[in-house]
Amino acid sequence: MNIDRIKEVVKDQQEYFRRGQTLSVSFRKKQLLRLRESILKHEKSLTDALWQDMRKSPEEAYLTEISVVLMEISYHLKNLNRWARTRRLPTPFHLRPSGSRLMVEPLGRALIISPWNYPFHLLMHPLVGAISAGCCAILKPSPDAAATSALMKQMISEAFDPEYITLVEGGRDINTLLLEQRHDLIFFTGSTKVGKVVMEAASKHLTPVVLELGGKSPCIVDQDANAEVAAKRIAWGKTINAGQTCVAPDYLLVHESRKEELTDGMVRHFESMYGKDPRQSRHYPRIIHKKAMDRLQGYLQEGTIIYGGEVDATEKYISPTLMENIPGNSPIMQEEIFGPILPVISFQDMDEAIHLVSQKEKPLAFYFFGSNHKAKDVLSRVSSGGACINDTILHVANHHLPFGGVGYSGTGRYHGKESFLAFSNRRALLKTPTWIDPPFQYPPFKMFHRVKKFLDRKGQ
Repeated sequence: MNIDRIKEVVKDQQEYFRRGQTLSVSFRKKQLLRLRESILKHEKSLTDALWQDMRKSPEEAYLTEISVVLMEISYHLKNLNRWARTRRLPTPFHLRPSGSRLMVEPLGRALIISPWNYPFHLLMHPLVGAISAGCCAILKPSPDAAATSALMKQMISEAFDPEYITLVEGGRDINTLLLEQRHDLIFFTGSTKVGKVVMEAASKHLTPVVLELGGKSPCIVDQDANAEVAAKRIAWGKTINAGQTCVAPDYLLVHESRKEELTDGMVRHFESMYGKDPRQSRHYPRIIHKKAMDRLQGYLQEGTIIYGGEVDATEKYISPTLMENIPGNSPIMQEEIFGPILPVISFQDMDEAIHLVSQKEKPLAFYFFGSNHKAKDVLSRVSSGGACINDTILHVANHHLPFGGVGYSGTGRYHGKESFLAFSNRRALLKTPTWIDPPFQYPPFKMFHRVKKFLDRKGQ
């Protein structure tokens, strides 16, 4: 696709939106149903494509990709009438007899750019919000998950008019061409580095952005934690999708009195989930490409391997790995790992652990294992996009909770109603009758001293 074709797609969607095709709630619901029908029709093909791209098992593909989108569609179908309704809001006494309303209207035409690690989930999930809000959308998946990308292109072309929703394939050059165009919203999921490029491009047109980025999400295990449960949940959170998850525990801080017990437990649970040789397990995915493999293999040289560390470059395989004795200034402690390698750092005092976390940029997720009382104190001292107490990752699965980052880990929220709002403009409306026209607001401001006295009293 060249620049002329991209401009044509943008123009066609602008005209489609201006004709008001997407405004009715009934139209939006019909399109959500079409998307659901397409997913159900192609479910087996989707699991095959995800296996081909990343060797995700059908079970993991369904749980972490397909079911998430299907549940989001159902939630929007159930609640869209209420979300889209114009609401009456209070009007202060000094503005009466005017009435106040809050209207919700679609922003217009959205560009949605998604990564390779959850190629279906992270493209279709925000699309649900765009459809629900009444927007048109251009979808741009990652070329690194080529099989899934090709299937999604087929699904979108079968289900939707390209003037309404279209999917554009291609590499970095196509991203650049798309970002040069003016959009009403850019929704980007990916790295902080590329997120800066997206925000810079959006700033040229004053386009709002939702940036779902990543970072180094810490996991703290306190002295009073249930080490057996913590070990199981951390082992799962670190190895789902072979650690290629933006909210995966990135490094582990454990009280020195529980370190051995915790790491021994994690080893047991790695082996209970994937066997003694995870390479033979059909439930253990692979690393996406050689570039990622090279980066992760480099991390293995930066400390002492406690467990794992096996590599098969031809299979793009790295086993679940625990490491210790890692210098604080090493790349593995500065960069998001995005793989099945977990640095383990012991601490003596919680202030020590919090200090280490606070030195880094605010993460997308934060995990704490320990008492609720201690968790409350720790959460008040550490900021993050989201958090779990005595669990990992699962906050993402609750569509009642907003999902997003803070600072370097992102800006904006989605999931559930937040997805609808992300693609919407909340429009303030004041409706004033003409049967009365108080003179106080007009020059020469008659009876100003009485008006001021009244307003001062209301403001106290």
